[in-house]
Amino acid sequence: MFSISTRSRLSLSFLICVFLSVSEARSVSNDSQDQSDREKKITDDTAEYLRSYGAKMKSYMNFSVEPCDDFYEYACGNWKQPRKSKQKESNLLSIDYSLAVITEQLMTRTQLAEALNVSDELLVTQRFYNACLTAVVSPLPAADPAYLSLIRSVGGFPAVDGAAWNASKFSWFNMSAHLTNYGVKGLINDDILAKYPFDPNFKMPDLGYDHPVHTDNIANSSSRAYKLNEDRMRGYLQAFNLTEEKISAVVAGVFDFWREALSIEDKFEGNEDMCIMLTDMHEVPVFSQWRSYFEIAWNGLHFNEEEYYYCPYYYAELDKVCAKHQEAVANYLAMLLLYRMDSSLKDEKYHKEHCLMLVQSTMDHLINKLYMAEYFSEETHSEISGLVKELRKTLRQELENAEWLDTETRREALLKEANITAQIGSYKDEQLTDTLIRQIRNLSVVKDSFAQTMINLRKFGVSLGRYNGLHYKEIPADSKPLELLVGMQPNAFYFNMDNSIYIMAGLLHPPAYHRSWPDSLKFGTLGYLVGHELTHGFDTVGSTYDGAGEERNWWSKKSDAVFQERAQCYVDHFSNYLIPEINHKIKGNETKDENIADAGGLREALAAYRSHMKQLQKKGENNETLTPQNEQMPGLDLSPEQLFFLGFAQLWCANYEQEDYWEELKNEHTIEKYRVLGAVSNNEVFAEAYNCPLGSAMHPKFEKCRLW
Repeated sequence: MFSISTRSRLSLSFLICVFLSVSEARSVSNDSQDQSDREKKITDDTAEYLRSYGAKMKSYMNFSVEPCDDFYEYACGNWKQPRKSKQKESNLLSIDYSLAVITEQLMTRTQLAEALNVSDELLVTQRFYNACLTAVVSPLPAADPAYLSLIRSVGGFPAVDGAAWNASKFSWFNMSAHLTNYGVKGLINDDILAKYPFDPNFKMPDLGYDHPVHTDNIANSSSRAYKLNEDRMRGYLQAFNLTEEKISAVVAGVFDFWREALSIEDKFEGNEDMCIMLTDMHEVPVFSQWRSYFEIAWNGLHFNEEEYYYCPYYYAELDKVCAKHQEAVANYLAMLLLYRMDSSLKDEKYHKEHCLMLVQSTMDHLINKLYMAEYFSEETHSEISGLVKELRKTLRQELENAEWLDTETRREALLKEANITAQIGSYKDEQLTDTLIRQIRNLSVVKDSFAQTMINLRKFGVSLGRYNGLHYKEIPADSKPLELLVGMQPNAFYFNMDNSIYIMAGLLHPPAYHRSWPDSLKFGTLGYLVGHELTHGFDTVGSTYDGAGEERNWWSKKSDAVFQERAQCYVDHFSNYLIPEINHKIKGNETKDENIADAGGLREALAAYRSHMKQLQKKGENNETLTPQNEQMPGLDLSPEQLFFLGFAQLWCANYEQEDYWEELKNEHTIEKYRVLGAVSNNEVFAEAYNCPLGSAMHPKFEKCRLW
């Protein structure tokens, strides 16, 4: 029998230990090398990404223009984005295309859907998407029997039906009410109020198809507004094989109706307050047909409707015009329904993107659930939360340092700031979200009729958007608007009713944010957007709500007088901007709160960035590993603060057609170019960063507007 002595056993143990130590050392060495290689790859990948993104930013710029002469043109003069549909294209809105790519990926995540218990809903979504991919979406098959059947069921199409159309049974108001069920804002322009009970809110109808029509832009048949709308109508009417004579007569009839309808609006220039004054002056009663709208669009549900009806004077006058142009009105509304179903693609190569956008916008609660589970990390949440805290510190400092606030008003303002709640990613209401996702099972994808499928989709989308209002008796009074549940959108909100700010997860993509960017760029983009929303809590509307979200006057007369004077500065400043493409000026009064938020957000973001860098530098003095990262972007010969302002401006790079200017003339947001010019020309630090001489366009001699 072979035996091992004690000494031998000890020697063997020693050799084993030595062997293990060497092996472990090699393993540790290999792990260390692998870790080092991984870190180097990450560093190299980050450096390459930054070089690539810096080159992209540079490609947008027009170096033939001095930044002090026209900062928008300098920052965005060479930004180009092919127009894919009837909507305008802009750099910030391009995030939608990034999200569309992610949507396509998420639709393949069957295991994730199973884990989240949404497999059935994902299956319906996949069926719709596949149906869309194989359908003819451009040009729209306008004469499809499904579309014609729907039109006939809601009011008729006299251009197509001829003598079979019964004028005596036609109601322009009822047809408009039916169309709202499919998202068509015809002669009833409704949306949903953002507070309980989530009932409808009505605004002035916008007339036209591809180009909004106004009295002065359709005065002659050679205008762009006239030609684009004429071409759209001709395209639809030709699908029904009407004679050229008949088509011309129908088109002319619609234009005649538009001109008379526009003449009503011209009396009060679209100003709702003026319209109410005319209502009172002429003692016009509430328009009698509104109850029909609730019967048709809200399943007979009645709110306290009279509070929300749009200007009775307008509808009383519109009723007279519609009675005079019955056939034209019916034809207009019928084609408006077709327009709602139309992809309006500029090229067939955008077909897939169109289908993805339909999925993303209509099955948004489902796709969002998958997106948040797969893409939104705690690490991201933590960084954005830190940025929000930095912005809130600077807002608080601005409130503390505003010498024009008296003691009591300042106390209320600081109390309001202290009570702001921040939601990063989205608002969470799992029970309501799951209920909304379950609704997808009700969407019918018709195998042999994509037209009927599209009709079903549009109706489904509207009913989903009205869900809270339709079920207001069953939901808590503190329920949030449905938009706040969808993190997968490139947006941020300030919500007056609960004094909260929402930074949605879908916003966290270039050109708004990327983890690898220098902090100077992050603060100039996402930091500014956060500051913009925080400032809304203290604009002319936000300032009427207190820290608990209650509408209350917490201002002293003295402080309020200064506040109104400072706000008026923005009204006057922006009202001076002429839009040469349409020969109209920016409506400073309608856009003042967005302009105030832009200016405040930009100031707060820069102050927060400076404070952040000071903190990093202070830490760096005590710990060399905590020094600030390189604050410049490779390939751009710009200082960190110049990069800050460039990032802000490039959010708003956009391609505008003439119709976009008309479309946004009524918007509460200023047209992109002028919101950039207005914000930087009222910011003294911008002038310092770019060395703009006093008297230059971006550093004018007059006193700069400043609220906060």
